Amino acid sequence: MTRRRGGIGRYAALAATLAGLATAAGAAEPATLPAIFPAPASIALGSGTVTLGDSVVLVVAPGTQGETVALIRGILTAAGVTTIATARAVPATLDRTYVVLGTGDAGVIRDALARSGTTLDGHAEGYTIASLAIGRGSLITLAGHDADGLFHAAQTFRQLARRPSVPALVIQDHPAMPIRGTIEGFYGAPWTMADRTKHLAFLASVKANTYVYSPKDDPFARARWREPYPAATLSALGALAATARRNHVDFVYAISPGPSVCFSDPADAAALERKFDALRAIGIDSFYVALDDIEYTKWNCTRDTAAFGPSGAQAAGVAQAQLLNIVQKDLTAKDAKARPLIMVPTEYYDAKETPYKAALRQHLDPRIVMQWTGTDVVPPAISIPDAKAATKAFGRKTLLWDNYPVNDYAQTTGRLLLAPYDRREAGLSGELTGILSNPMNQEAPSRVAVTGVAAFAWNDRDYDPTLTWHAAARDLAGGDEQATAALLLFFDTQHMAPTFGSQPWQPQAPQLKALLDGVRETLAEGDAAARQAAIADLEQRADALAGASDIIRSGTVDPAFAAQARPWLDALQSWGRALQLTAAGLDAAKRGSGAATRYFADAKRLAAEAAAIPSIPGATRFDGPIKIADGVLDRFVAEAPGLIATPPTHAAAD
Repeated sequence: MTRRRGGIGRYAALAATLAGLATAAGAAEPATLPAIFPAPASIALGSGTVTLGDSVVLVVAPGTQGETVALIRGILTAAGVTTIATARAVPATLDRTYVVLGTGDAGVIRDALARSGTTLDGHAEGYTIASLAIGRGSLITLAGHDADGLFHAAQTFRQLARRPSVPALVIQDHPAMPIRGTIEGFYGAPWTMADRTKHLAFLASVKANTYVYSPKDDPFARARWREPYPAATLSALGALAATARRNHVDFVYAISPGPSVCFSDPADAAALERKFDALRAIGIDSFYVALDDIEYTKWNCTRDTAAFGPSGAQAAGVAQAQLLNIVQKDLTAKDAKARPLIMVPTEYYDAKETPYKAALRQHLDPRIVMQWTGTDVVPPAISIPDAKAATKAFGRKTLLWDNYPVNDYAQTTGRLLLAPYDRREAGLSGELTGILSNPMNQEAPSRVAVTGVAAFAWNDRDYDPTLTWHAAARDLAGGDEQATAALLLFFDTQHMAPTFGSQPWQPQAPQLKALLDGVRETLAEGDAAARQAAIADLEQRADALAGASDIIRSGTVDPAFAAQARPWLDALQSWGRALQLTAAGLDAAKRGSGAATRYFADAKRLAAEAAAIPSIPGATRFDGPIKIADGVLDRFVAEAPGLIATPPTHAAAD
């Protein structure tokens, strides 16, 4: 039968519309603003378009880093450029496209910007991109305020160059927050080194600049923190840090001595310094001391009683500050340009005034960066007043540790957290030093939410959760429209974002729920034609859900995503089939066919099998059955037999 556009078709149409925003207009249409993620601070269209063509001249300013040049060459090749010539300057007359890249202090960059009628963005990590047509050629300038800014410009150019024609434009851009990225701070199975390597490249692609290595299950960072790393592990960490540098990501090593440290013992301070020295020797120069999730009202050693008095929250704040100040002083003594130490306090989850926070505020070196998780361990929202309260309580602007999309607590059992990053107030950039997302045990699925975190931290005032969510799907799908649509359907079934309480901060499957609620209402109130149309829509959505897993597994989507989401995709397929049978049952019941009873029974059986599919053992902290649109899809399948009166089973079959 002819069906209304729905299911994957509707998502595909939306994805195509969004993708079209990034496509330069043809000669008959005016250019439109391209869709760039994160959203640039400023973007303005010029006149006409710039075509890369198959031959480009690359002009590289002296001192430009090799990884940035290699990135640009790869982008040009992917865009269909077959010949990349080189030159030292841009001639007065252009007969093809010239791409100029470098930092603002280079003469060739100053000249190219002047020729483009613009200036360089002057902020740290800032950049300017200018493209314009000149005669029979064109000029594209990628100018970074610094090396990081130029690398970010290349990431934006990667998005612009997905089509052969780039609109004439000027982008001036810089991050709103200085620290943006992730902290691998979850409990349960840590990421593999291969996961981390991929994640660093991903962070670079979304202009994030920080990765904190802090897996709770690394014994040499927590239980055995005083012991040196085995040589093989140290070598692997060094290789990872080198990968981070190539991606312009600050690799931060975190240690968690809290369960056993003696704050007043010089030997323990020396042990921390030795650990950091060993890591500094392999190229790691940013450090972090984690004091979260520890008992802080009982000393680990008797000498702390003599040094700080009876144990308690206030004494703990004084003791922690003393140790951290020693470490900060040592870091600065060994490298005057070292980044400040980062710490997470034991009271990290609210902004209430307490003796512990007062002690830290009074005694902790003001250079030390402090993390804070918001108004709760998993906050439902974070506002500007919340952040201001934290600044007051801790005596400095905080670095937000956002516990999303982490899935290491009981309420997340059986879930991937794939809703868009949301309910963080625009303007938080004025009250925070940055945001680090605590991701899931599953690295590739974590990118969905982290894309939003990075985009918000880059430009919180122009951040759009839904558009960024779609961009994350497109990136995972390699730009394929059908795979993007399948991913968005799947994301909707994993939209639940729990808190530590009983109420989630994001609802489950809002788009599917809206469709199913509409079917219920139409079957109850609509006329015959409306009921037929509602069942047709349901059939199409059921077909899309049942087929989405195969599309996601077909190879277009990042294979790591499909592998790490395997049981969820298995369950999605089964639930989709259960919904297909449910739709068939409703159609049969509407037609007065006794086959409805059989369809509903088969749907119930398949739903029970789907609900019993287990998570991958050990992949997350809590194993359990996979949840797919729970409370929405399961409820509809269970209630469907009562939506239309079911004929007797002896009635005529189809």
